[in-house]
Amino acid sequence: MAFVKISEQPSLYNDLEKKSVLELLTDINNEDKKVALAVEKAIPQIEKLVTEIVKRMKRGGRIFYMGAGTSGRLGVLDASEIPPTYGMDPSWVIGLIAGGDTALRNPVENAEDDTEQGWKDLQEFNINDKDTVIGIAASGTTPYVIGALNTCREHGILTAAITSNPDAPISQAADIAIEMVVGPEYVTGSSRMKSGTGQKMICNMITTSVMIQMGRVKGNKMVNMQLSNAKLVDRGTRMVVEELGLPYDEAKRLLLLHGEVKRACDAYRAENA
Repeated sequence: MAFVKISEQPSLYNDLEKKSVLELLTDINNEDKKVALAVEKAIPQIEKLVTEIVKRMKRGGRIFYMGAGTSGRLGVLDASEIPPTYGMDPSWVIGLIAGGDTALRNPVENAEDDTEQGWKDLQEFNINDKDTVIGIAASGTTPYVIGALNTCREHGILTAAITSNPDAPISQAADIAIEMVVGPEYVTGSSRMKSGTGQKMICNMITTSVMIQMGRVKGNKMVNMQLSNAKLVDRGTRMVVEELGLPYDEAKRLLLLHGEVKRACDAYRAENA
């Protein structure tokens, strides 16, 4: 049976240029409502992946996202938000995009068609069998990603795939296939829409649950976040106030001294034990 790209099928809507702005926005919103339900069906596979990642991360493993175009940009986005949110070193979660960082802002012609470049990019980070490589491709056919996943499996590296098409080639190249079938896009083939939204949701789910499992959240708070602006200093100060019962100014002084909510609280408790 031939592989059919559901994500490339004609839109369920037509004559878009004849619609009012309200009709366009309502239609898009109605399509977006389908995304969370599609992601929900993939939770068992996401759970399996997170469980395996945590095992490896506790032994020093890392997460690598790989993709091209929108898929690559979303992987890089998720990876870039882990250090400020959870205080993790940037080397723990890494996003790679076909064509390199230039491709974050500008298309790099034919970069995604190279089946060998993905593995070359991974080798620059001394990829090893403690690591996990997650390939993201709405179509499920991106050579840059599939080539990397196939080579990773040959080297005993855990692989996963996030795609919008069932039984896609990328799924066959991965140990764990996360297939969130969101259906045809509102603008035919525009995978930055529902597919991109679903990819972002899944990346959020993966790294958030991994970071919680790795002890980077206490209660419901980001106790290891970086204090990179006034808003975050204020948020961290209020966390210390809540945790230790100190006046705001004293909590802020303690926080800035130690640089993290968790370290500030641990140090205060140790000094006042």
